Amino acid sequence: MNIAYVYPWDVVGDPSAPERVASLGVEAVALAASYHSTRAATPYHPAHRVLDVPYPACYLPIRPSSWGRLVPAAPTWTPADAYLQARDALKAAGLKVHAWTVLTHNSHLGAAHPDLVVRNAFGDPYPYALCPAHEDVIEYCERLVQEILTVGEPDALILEACGPMGYGHQSVHEKTSGADWTSADSDLLSLCFCTACAPRYPETTRDVVRAAVDRTPPPHTPGTGAAAAAAQASTNRAAAASTIEEALGPLADEVRAIRLGLSDSLRQRLIAVARSTAPDVPITLHANPDPWAAGAFAALPSGEPGADVLVANCWGEPSTDAARLARLSELSTPGQRVGAYVLALPPRPADAAVLADQLRAYAKAGAAEFHLYHAGLASPERLAALTEALRQSA
Repeated sequence: MNIAYVYPWDVVGDPSAPERVASLGVEAVALAASYHSTRAATPYHPAHRVLDVPYPACYLPIRPSSWGRLVPAAPTWTPADAYLQARDALKAAGLKVHAWTVLTHNSHLGAAHPDLVVRNAFGDPYPYALCPAHEDVIEYCERLVQEILTVGEPDALILEACGPMGYGHQSVHEKTSGADWTSADSDLLSLCFCTACAPRYPETTRDVVRAAVDRTPPPHTPGTGAAAAAAQASTNRAAAASTIEEALGPLADEVRAIRLGLSDSLRQRLIAVARSTAPDVPITLHANPDPWAAGAFAALPSGEPGADVLVANCWGEPSTDAARLARLSELSTPGQRVGAYVLALPPRPADAAVLADQLRAYAKAGAAEFHLYHAGLASPERLAALTEALRQSA
């Protein structure tokens, strides 16, 4: 199956959009039902070319009685029922519509409820990242899934950011690259120490993480003796660490288990809600087999038999992407499909032959579905190359 990703504003107000998407050779569309803030090109829309989306929103009518403490915002840049309008137009063109649902990535709710966001070991909040260690966050995600299935009536459900987000995030004029933090540092800075998470870790975890990021001995260490020597050895290990496991040392297994438990609990509760609300609607998870993953593709190192499709991000180096897909394939259960989230935007070339080679490599690694990003953002040349690549790789 081939699935093109689009935003509601790509379709609403553009009568040519459904047929243009269908002509790519796709059977379904992943239509954003709940999405984060962005600035998007709209190269085909008759009314505009650039759309500023200043805050995350839900693109279905907001029914106040359906929500608890956390209530999603409605858009002002497109109709409040934009998902429903776009859904109907796409289905009229013969396309199935999957509800693309972004969960814990929400800067609007995070800014309004700072007690519910991820905080690193230094106490710095990540307002875009709701922490699923809080019951209010889990309940919000449950209500979001239930509303999308009830009001949106999609043909399938796609869950993105189904776990704790971390340090890595392209936000307002990102200015973090000059710190020269390593990938291990980024993983360490992704560990949450909010009021719900911090008590779950071993007592020394915060100090170890801070010392590892700063390459300093943990605080309150005696200046001489065995304790100081052990602290210096820990600091030396952290300075040379190439992975978060090396930096955390003997704490790694327990911290990893706690972190994975948050994703597992959120995912299992959302699957239960989805099955109860719409038993026959397939569920797709944006997933990453890396146990330390903290982002839109949540950590899933042991698989998830409750889902119908597991989708891996394929935006990086193709051989690395293929290895990630192969690992998800190994984790999949009989009858469960694996999908490749394929980038058709820069830095990928608008070259059908190159794209076709990548699609064939992903299929060889186990991908039975291609999730194509993005049918609204890509230029006409890129859409033409993608259409031909799909034809060549079929």
